[in-house]
Amino acid sequence: MYTQAEEFVEAELESGAIAGVYGYPGDDYDSHYQDADLNQDSHAESYVVEEVKNFIKYFQKHIHEQNVREIHAMYESGFTRLSDEKFPKAPWPEADQIAPIVGDDPLFLTLYKELCFRHVYAKLKPTIEQRIDSYYNYCDLFNYILNTDEPVPLVLPNQWLWDIIDEFIYQFQSFSLFRYKFGKLGMDQIQLLKENPKIWNVHSVLNVLHSLVDKSRIYEQLEEYRTGGDPDTVAGQFGIRPLYKMLGYFSLIGLLRLHSLLGDYSMALKVLGNIELNRKSMYSRVPACQITTYYYVGFAYLMMRRYQDAIRSFCNILLYIQRAKPMIQNRAYQIDAIKKMNDKMYTLLAICLSLSPQRIDENVNAHLRETYNEKMIKLQRGDLGLLEEMFSFACPKFVTPSAPNYDAAPGKYHREAFDIQLKNFLQEMRQQSLIPIIRSYLKLYTTMPITKLAAFLDMDEETLRTQLLCYKHKQRHLTWTKGPDALEGEFQSSSDVDFYIENDMIHIADTKVERGYGNFFIRQIIKFEELGQTLTADRY
Repeated sequence: MYTQAEEFVEAELESGAIAGVYGYPGDDYDSHYQDADLNQDSHAESYVVEEVKNFIKYFQKHIHEQNVREIHAMYESGFTRLSDEKFPKAPWPEADQIAPIVGDDPLFLTLYKELCFRHVYAKLKPTIEQRIDSYYNYCDLFNYILNTDEPVPLVLPNQWLWDIIDEFIYQFQSFSLFRYKFGKLGMDQIQLLKENPKIWNVHSVLNVLHSLVDKSRIYEQLEEYRTGGDPDTVAGQFGIRPLYKMLGYFSLIGLLRLHSLLGDYSMALKVLGNIELNRKSMYSRVPACQITTYYYVGFAYLMMRRYQDAIRSFCNILLYIQRAKPMIQNRAYQIDAIKKMNDKMYTLLAICLSLSPQRIDENVNAHLRETYNEKMIKLQRGDLGLLEEMFSFACPKFVTPSAPNYDAAPGKYHREAFDIQLKNFLQEMRQQSLIPIIRSYLKLYTTMPITKLAAFLDMDEETLRTQLLCYKHKQRHLTWTKGPDALEGEFQSSSDVDFYIENDMIHIADTKVERGYGNFFIRQIIKFEELGQTLTADRY
């Protein structure tokens, strides 16, 4: 029943049919009452407070009734709308204030605080006390879900479950950067950090994610699903429940993100296990989760010098974003974040294509050329300054897992993790800086003396031979071919120009394959058929 309800919610949400459907009054507002300052007018205060009370009462009611459709509507539309209209620059009421309204319901209060802290992080500047309280609230929520002999009677929409995992890692990331800026903190705040070394500890975060993965038996379920079996046969009493199944799946994506933030890209890809990235599945219904997955997979491939795999990952998700725009626009609170992630991935794709030119989807390529054409020309000339600027914009906010030395002199310690990753990236780019220039000359000839190319590049012949060897080495990449393991692959040449040296003569062969026009038209027909099916599904 739950799965059917979720499918209905996804279909209805995409069509916009249930946006703003809740069972509480107050949908029409007088502009006089839309001020977040509740102290300006007693009538406005009572009106707003009453509306918030009604919202909270109905929210609690539907959570206990496990009414997924209403929970989804109130979560995605109701809470967001009230936050924007009533609390744009103020926090929601404290849990202690609303406790009498919900009969001191501990589960609902935990969920309510999760939403409230997320609102504080999104709209306000969280205090150190709020950061600590939010951590302990997540501990309460995950202890309730994990420390039990039987599955808990809680049902939440997939979108909320994803947001819980996503926000959990984001707040860890935010705290890790915050504590390294201790030069801006007062002595009382520094002392509070010293007294609470376990707050947002990386081991605690990893433990939660791995515990959710183990409890759900999601690895076993994905293996069974990949081979065409029934995942429920290996799910166990916890994994068969949507709450645990989806939290387990989202935790795998959380681990991908966390290991990427720590700079361990091999482990980031390894934790994906049996997730087949190029296959649509029942586990990939949340757009924000899909986008996050491909962003971090693509970035990990880029840092591992697997440019073809990175390009494929970015192109797949950028095309998905283009096609899913109607569905994404229904989630107004996510639009800004998705747009920023979209810009980052186009930036990373431009970097990858400058290092490994190849043909990509026409729609993605058109936008890339329109927006990044000038930058890509500079990248092909080996502009390291521009590379650094683009990498700084598009990379994740790396973190250092250990606590800082609070007794040290203040400095820019929060940049240390980023500086290390930037240094490694630029070191690799310097080694490849001449490859685009060498490629541009090789494409003009079929044979060419080494002395002539050395003169063009203004270097001696021995140095040129070293650079040509570097060209051969750097254009040979490990590339994914098949199977669920994102780390597996075969070594392939990604260069569109191949050559060999005989005596002092360079013999050049253009490996570029002419476009098959028949295949091009077939792909376009398939795209239009898929678009027609999507529009039909949205209509009904």
